[in-house]
Amino acid sequence: MPDLDLAGRKNGELLLLAEQAGFQVFLTVDQGIEYEQNLRQLGIAVILIRARSSRLIDLLPHVPEILAALGAIEGGNLIHVG
Repeated sequence: MPDLDLAGRKNGELLLLAEQAGFQVFLTVDQGIEYEQNLRQLGIAVILIRARSSRLIDLLPHVPEILAALGAIEGGNLIHVG
């Protein structure tokens, strides 16, 4: 979201800024995020999407599973999808 100045930020800073902006869930395809960041310290939940790429065509098949995860995830937790 350009108006929040989040573009180009690295994961740690991006997660913190997203949480401060009021986001409750962070969706990512970055497979290393759970090893690079201490997610339990954050109040924001993370959904890690295991897709072939970040292209829309590769993400669309995971939408039903993402929607289910959104209903179950809590802050500071990580759910793998895909």
